[in-house]
Amino acid sequence: MAPLVYVCVRPQQGAAAAEYESFRTGSRLEPGELEQWDLVGEPLPDDAFERWRGFMVGGSPFNVTDPESTKTDVQRRLEADLARIAERAAAGETAALFTCFGIGVVTRTLGGSVTRGYPEDTGPSIVTLTDAGRRDPLFGGLAPAFTVLTAHKEGSATPPPGAMLLATNDGCPVQAYRVGERLYATQFHPEPTTRAFTERMAVYRDDGYFAATDYDRIAGQVLAASVTEPNRILRGFAHTF
Repeated sequence: MAPLVYVCVRPQQGAAAAEYESFRTGSRLEPGELEQWDLVGEPLPDDAFERWRGFMVGGSPFNVTDPESTKTDVQRRLEADLARIAERAAAGETAALFTCFGIGVVTRTLGGSVTRGYPEDTGPSIVTLTDAGRRDPLFGGLAPAFTVLTAHKEGSATPPPGAMLLATNDGCPVQAYRVGERLYATQFHPEPTTRAFTERMAVYRDDGYFAATDYDRIAGQVLAASVTEPNRILRGFAHTF
């Protein structure tokens, strides 16, 4: 059986390596069961959809809503490659789980809208399952409301036409959705432990997600949070697909 692949879209190599480990351990997969591809450094290979049976797309400091004039050639290329994955997964030709920045690419590609109108504070937040979420194969076994970790400058204002909204909250109403049977997207980060999240915060502490002087306070809130459910989404995805 072909393995799954973690698709890296972070330029910061240390943060990318740690994110891969978070996806792998959160999914309870061995290294050979979850390969990795650095989309920042290399385009998606021509045989991607034969080589891998499914895709887990990590987060990124990039934003879909960045003005096109400010996007680098690398950002434009990797957004186009992610759009290819999204289109194939929406058509049922592969399986994909997009997270963080990735949900914006999926939303825009498939006809929804992305906006800076729903920025999220860095740290723990509560999301609630919708009726569709409670019936969903991956989300249905989760607690009706649970803690997630967020840190974003943009969010989806509306999901793509035909998408099933699975999770929501007041701060950013589109927290997770499914398109068809094999494409999932989450606004929140399903992969890191609280410790791993604070380590990622340290990498991006000067990137405008939070005031750098607030690092210790926010990190304390993160470490005190109980984050149990998001990893179950990863395990469900790996088991199902």
